[in-house]
Amino acid sequence: MFGNYLIGLREGLEASLVVCIIVAYLVKTGRRDALRPVWAGIGVAVGVSLAFGATLEFGSRELTFEAQELLGGSLSIVAVVLVTWMVFWMRRTARHLRAELHGKLDAALVMGTGALVVTAFLAVGREGLETALFVWASVRAASSGGAGGGSFEPLAGVLLGLLTAVLLGWLFYRGALRINLAKFFTWTGGMLVVVAAGVLAYGVHDLQEARFLDGLADKAFDVSATIPPDSWYGTLLKGVFNFQPDPTVLQVTVWALYLVPTLALFLSPIGSGPSAREKKQKATDEQAEGGASAGTAA
Repeated sequence: MFGNYLIGLREGLEASLVVCIIVAYLVKTGRRDALRPVWAGIGVAVGVSLAFGATLEFGSRELTFEAQELLGGSLSIVAVVLVTWMVFWMRRTARHLRAELHGKLDAALVMGTGALVVTAFLAVGREGLETALFVWASVRAASSGGAGGGSFEPLAGVLLGLLTAVLLGWLFYRGALRINLAKFFTWTGGMLVVVAAGVLAYGVHDLQEARFLDGLADKAFDVSATIPPDSWYGTLLKGVFNFQPDPTVLQVTVWALYLVPTLALFLSPIGSGPSAREKKQKATDEQAEGGASAGTAA
């Protein structure tokens, strides 16, 4: 449940911050007349995201077992790719998100009402679609094997995370809460990478059950007797890390190959590349200035 709560909190907070920045900017610049089309765009984005999630959930039930597993495994991998891209993008742009949104709003205000609706829709819709896909994949993984307590507990975790995100967004807007967003998104992003690794491993398991990948019978280990899936600690490990007591060799391999380098890269210091380039440029400028001074002296 904690893993799904983290997904709802992390993804929901991004959308809440985007909405808060847009609304606050329009209010401060005296453009309250633009709030209605902005809320319309946000409403359409939320509706499209919910419809997308419902289509994934109910549409997949009409398929055969193999088709369900193939679809579930494929979308789980797509969800992990999107979330991985998202956490890296947010870590780089968290400090400049406000300025970026302000620039887009200025351009939309000049173009008119339709542009405002589209800007708000795109700003929130991207987060909503990513959230719907990753939540569906994560809930599907957490609810498998009877260890996730059915579909209620994972969905409850997601809803609690989204409600917490909405509350935090409102507190941000009211100015009652001040935190370092760059650090917040770094730590929650790192935890989300761990959750994504579990979703990826389960996606591989789905593809094996669909007979798209081989190796379903090749178990890396089996600790079901030590960590029963229906025990409280088995349920806890399943909910937080998507832990499976009897994974296949391919699952463990893919999990490790994704988690170790991704987490190491994500937690590495930001800006080492630009700093090096800045130092090189500074050295070049100093050399140029030295050459110009020598020419003048001559």
